[in-house]
Amino acid sequence: MSVAQAGAFEGRDCVVTGGTGALGRGVVEALLAAGATCHVPNVDPRLSADFPFADHERVRLVEGVDLTDERQVADFYAPIPRLWASIHVVGGFAMGGIADTGAAELRRMFDLNALTALLSCRHAVAAMRRADPPIRGRIVNVAARPALSPVGGMFAYAMSKAAVVSLTQSLAEELRAEGIWVNAIAPSTMDTPDNRKAMPKANPARWPKVEEVARAIAFLASPDNALTTGLVMPVYGNA
Repeated sequence: MSVAQAGAFEGRDCVVTGGTGALGRGVVEALLAAGATCHVPNVDPRLSADFPFADHERVRLVEGVDLTDERQVADFYAPIPRLWASIHVVGGFAMGGIADTGAAELRRMFDLNALTALLSCRHAVAAMRRADPPIRGRIVNVAARPALSPVGGMFAYAMSKAAVVSLTQSLAEELRAEGIWVNAIAPSTMDTPDNRKAMPKANPARWPKVEEVARAIAFLASPDNALTTGLVMPVYGNA
């Protein structure tokens, strides 16, 4: 039975950072189908302009939230009364070999990928702890295949996603006794319009579909996941 069929998120509040992007939309769609209320921060108005769930009765879309700014992250999480799950899709990608990767590019990738995940985890945990009684909830981060199977030519990106892996595994151990499960997925190149445009000679039939990856995230974030924490799940498809 799928998460959507089970209705596992009925009445539950979930954060989806990066929810206006390709994978984030898939996650929001899966959670809404399963009954969740979704809280979506957005910093880029170009993305929210095409966000299909902006007017949904169970979506709180908050514009202008910079997830690298701790005060803004805290303010975003503060109004959520009983946070069940926080899913951290937001991030950035850049190619670059060693000759092209200096301090500025490394900091940019760490800000977009590792810092946003850290701050979102920090304030998600605070929100779960302040509920009465505390929530035994779920956190799901998004790493990437190069963090597990490194390749050359994308040093800053791979390093920043490896930090997300370490954050996930360390936080899972820290929160295990509280019943807050922390996991991550590590996708390969996904079948999105932008990736098809960027790689016109590739075979997208081998790439995992956004909705497939979203379902994996939804399971890890659901109460149906009663046992798994500290997992970094590869979601590569046939790629």
